[in-house]
Amino acid sequence: MIALDCNSMMKKLNIIVATILFITGTAFVMQDTDTLNLSNDEENAGTVSIIRVTGTIGPTASQYIKRGLKASVDRGDEILIIELDTPGGLLDSTQEIVQAMLESTHPIAVYVTPRGANAGSAGTFITLAAHIAAMSPATNIGAASPVAMGGGEMDTVAQKKIFSFSESYIESIAEERGRNAEWAKSAVRDGDSITSDEALELNVIDFKADNLEDLLAQINGMEVEGKVLRTDGASQNQIPRNAAEIFFSFILRPEVMLILTLVAIYGIIGEVTNPGGIIPGMAGVIALILLLYGVAAMPVNIAGFLLIALAIILFVIEAFTPAFGILITGGAVSFFLGALMLFQDMPEEMQVSWYWLVPATIVTVLFFAWIVTSGIKAQLGGHRIGVEYETGKEAVVSDRITPEIPGRIQHAGEYWTAESDEILEEGDRCVIVEFKGLKVLVKSKTKIKEESANG
Repeated sequence: MIALDCNSMMKKLNIIVATILFITGTAFVMQDTDTLNLSNDEENAGTVSIIRVTGTIGPTASQYIKRGLKASVDRGDEILIIELDTPGGLLDSTQEIVQAMLESTHPIAVYVTPRGANAGSAGTFITLAAHIAAMSPATNIGAASPVAMGGGEMDTVAQKKIFSFSESYIESIAEERGRNAEWAKSAVRDGDSITSDEALELNVIDFKADNLEDLLAQINGMEVEGKVLRTDGASQNQIPRNAAEIFFSFILRPEVMLILTLVAIYGIIGEVTNPGGIIPGMAGVIALILLLYGVAAMPVNIAGFLLIALAIILFVIEAFTPAFGILITGGAVSFFLGALMLFQDMPEEMQVSWYWLVPATIVTVLFFAWIVTSGIKAQLGGHRIGVEYETGKEAVVSDRITPEIPGRIQHAGEYWTAESDEILEEGDRCVIVEFKGLKVLVKSKTKIKEESANG
């Protein structure tokens, strides 16, 4: 009985041990499977690159987007995401961006964000050109009507041509991406602007996303250009603007272009009126080069430049002609109107505010009324230093002078050996007639008056 009980107990113990080993082994297998699945998930998670485009669309924005696209392709990202918030910009730059996006086989998403952002005018074209278009809540898109730039109102024919081109251009973009072409045309023709909810309902965009993570989760698994996106939980790579892009974006601001105009005027005119200064001329030329770069990139009003040129002419004439401030006043009015017109025919975001115009006008008037006028008069007023300047000035005889024996005179705190064809006693006042090396020729004031009277 005892042996039987032992055998029975051993069997039970073996069963218990086997059960424990089975449970433990199963747990290890499940843990290894979970680890493998996690590892596979991590390997399946892709990367995305993100660029942030804000403000006016211009040459630097175009360069930034194309650079970001190339960097995203080189990294092997799942997609390039352009976070967009713009009131609009230049048509040429917009066309460059759209062309690069339509030609790209690398997935591109445009995400209008943050809340309150706008994809206006040029931003509408860019958003529609993306493979994936998305917007944050409380954002807007539209108002893509073309605006006359650099020359006042468009005539009927020109207006018809540019509207017709813009309509057909945005229609082709929308059709290429399978979006609402009719609404796209109305955004140009009628200046329609809609919210993110309306854009989603009208098939203008593909998604409405609360944030970037929400967008990545929604587009995960989509097929774009034959590629299935793996974006849920993807690592994010921010591509900031480089120093050159920041600098040239700063230059293209209308306020900065106004300042460059002033620096070019002050520097070049300052160098002309005061030769040898070097620094004013150098600063003026550099400012002029930067200004020409900005003008080439941003069309401006020719009439504004002509008025500013007229103002400069009036300021310079005032320096030569005693007009008692009349020309200065006219130049001030001409400069103000020219600066006002310089960017005023452009979209609102490219216009110069009065807070810049009024101080700039005042500073310019003061500059020409004081520095330039003084400089030009100094150039025309003869010598102010050296022996030439001292000729004709009065001096005091300190040692007796005779025709045979030179004496000395005192002038401007200095003693000079003096000669004269008359006798001059100590303390007499005389006039310096000529410098002969280290000696001076002097005459009495009485003799000078007699010679003047005799012609």
